[in-house]
Amino acid sequence: MTTREDLVKIKSRALRTRVWFRALSKVERAIIDLTIKCVENVRSPTLGSALSNIVYKIVKTLENRFLSKVEKVGRQLARDLASIAQKWGNETASNWKRDKNFIVYLGVNSINLAS
Repeated sequence: MTTREDLVKIKSRALRTRVWFRALSKVERAIIDLTIKCVENVRSPTLGSALSNIVYKIVKTLENRFLSKVEKVGRQLARDLASIAQKWGNETASNWKRDKNFIVYLGVNSINLAS
């Protein structure tokens, strides 16, 4: 069941990360805004379904933004580390630049350390 508090949290997160206007149409934003103003607990299956689709869209956009940031940071770190390792004589280090798991690992670690 969706509550007003849940919607306020997702809306504030979407606004803070600039996803609110980028990912949602005017109608979708209005549905959430009106639900926040008029409903404490969503009981209507139709409204609940509409809200679920909108919240899913916000969450997917937030995930995609996070993953692209992780890949951008991780890719640069992988290039740098591969270059250093090659200078030290590691012949397989050139593969690191293309290893998706290694790139994501480096990106997530870097972002976590920066937080």
